[in-house]
Amino acid sequence: MSTSLKINGKTHDVDLPEDVPLLWVLRDEIGLTGTKYGCGVAACGACTVHIGDTAVRSCQVALGDVWDDVTTIEGLGTPETMAVIQSAWVEHQVAQCGYCQSGQIMQAAALLAENDSPTDEDIDLAMQGNLCRCGTYPRIRAAIHAASAKMKEV
Repeated sequence: MSTSLKINGKTHDVDLPEDVPLLWVLRDEIGLTGTKYGCGVAACGACTVHIGDTAVRSCQVALGDVWDDVTTIEGLGTPETMAVIQSAWVEHQVAQCGYCQSGQIMQAAALLAENDSPTDEDIDLAMQGNLCRCGTYPRIRAAIHAASAKMKEV
């Protein structure tokens, strides 16, 4: 069955069953490998993308259930024109192994879109479903605060 999806501003027609997880559509069919497979049960957040304005775990959203445009880490910004949250990630040297970082950044971007002045508690609550096995949580929090401040300057 052919399905049309708008991903990072570009329309893609995919011929896959509607029950295929969005994660595999993104990675295997479209070739957007920035979204990572971590656990397959929505427990780690490595596969976080946006559908519309909502951060979702793409491993648990079936192709047929996608309700709006999809944004992946590749659509958030580029190395030349990084999103504010991505720049803050670099400034605060958040990534160690880097595996979870695209999901972390996508979750943080959704938080900042909803709350432009998050407290530590807000950040901890919003980010609790995104696991970092390297333990960079203090740097993640600092980067989110820095991005929040930078967004207010613009």
